[in-house]
Amino acid sequence: MATPNSSSHQKSDATAMDAPGIDNGEEFGVHVFSSSSELLEKLHEKWTSGKEQPYPAMYSSVFGGIILDPAMMVIPIDDHMVHRGHGVFDTAIILDGYLYELDVHLDRFLRSASKARISSPFPWATLRRILIQLAAASQCKKGTLRYWLSAGPGDFLLSPAGCPKSAFYAVMINEDFLQCTEGVKVITSTIPMKSPLFATVKNVNYLPNVLSKMEAEEQGAFASIWVDEEGYIAEGPNVNVAFITHDKELVLPVFDKILSGCTALRLLELAPKLVEQGRLKSVRTANLTVEEAKGAAEMMYVGSTLPILPIITWDEKPIGDGMVGELTMALSDLLWDDMVAGPETQRLAIPYA
Repeated sequence: MATPNSSSHQKSDATAMDAPGIDNGEEFGVHVFSSSSELLEKLHEKWTSGKEQPYPAMYSSVFGGIILDPAMMVIPIDDHMVHRGHGVFDTAIILDGYLYELDVHLDRFLRSASKARISSPFPWATLRRILIQLAAASQCKKGTLRYWLSAGPGDFLLSPAGCPKSAFYAVMINEDFLQCTEGVKVITSTIPMKSPLFATVKNVNYLPNVLSKMEAEEQGAFASIWVDEEGYIAEGPNVNVAFITHDKELVLPVFDKILSGCTALRLLELAPKLVEQGRLKSVRTANLTVEEAKGAAEMMYVGSTLPILPIITWDEKPIGDGMVGELTMALSDLLWDDMVAGPETQRLAIPYA
């Protein structure tokens, strides 16, 4: 026998299910596309809203060429990168028609692939040529070039043994970015960071990174800072972090447990110019405790599209005087100038048609 409370609940549940406007799923009909042309027409509807196309070109080794139709920029559902996360990626930026640091990013890309036990379908030189041709076909003068290497399509099993061949994908992302001059707030992340085995490989498993970023945004901050199990500063969710001490030393966390950022490494190459000018005392990598880091005079994120983002508040407490630091911006100028007018070893002119 039902109790009065359970009877009441049953009645209210039934009322809710029968109420107008409440979808209980019983009348929902799934459309069946009768032809590929009908499906393609539906896909095109997404890209004909009058907005600028954010992805002007894509390359797929599965298709064997460059795709300019956004409706066809797809990845097979049985690709192991999609359903198992077995893939690596990297990114290079395009600024004023030049690819910046393509070669060092491509080197790291293949190192990541090796650690993930994914063999490339093409040698380094061919991958490079594909990316340059993709950038040229896109006609994009400013944006990011992102590329992936996956275990490839084949099946839905755990092992990639059933995947005949690895797959290479790349896409141009048409986006604007400017030198960052405003400071941001950060928090210490409570989301566990990746183990060194995975943190040092630029792989597609970004759930910890996503949750860490969301945690920060929910607290009104821009992003977060990871601290490793030994209590040392690690990195941000998708960027490196750097500090200026009160003795005017530039210090970056060592890279043995975190991703060695290409922009961070370039910063270490350029920053000695400020030492020569007498503005910095030294440049080094070191293990930093949270106490040491929070006691820094200046703090910043370091990443490809920033290239420097000043940090002025950490866990609701100011870094230094709580203002964007002079040396932070001097370092930002060094990197930005390198991106805009650096040597040919860093910048590759895209051969647009």
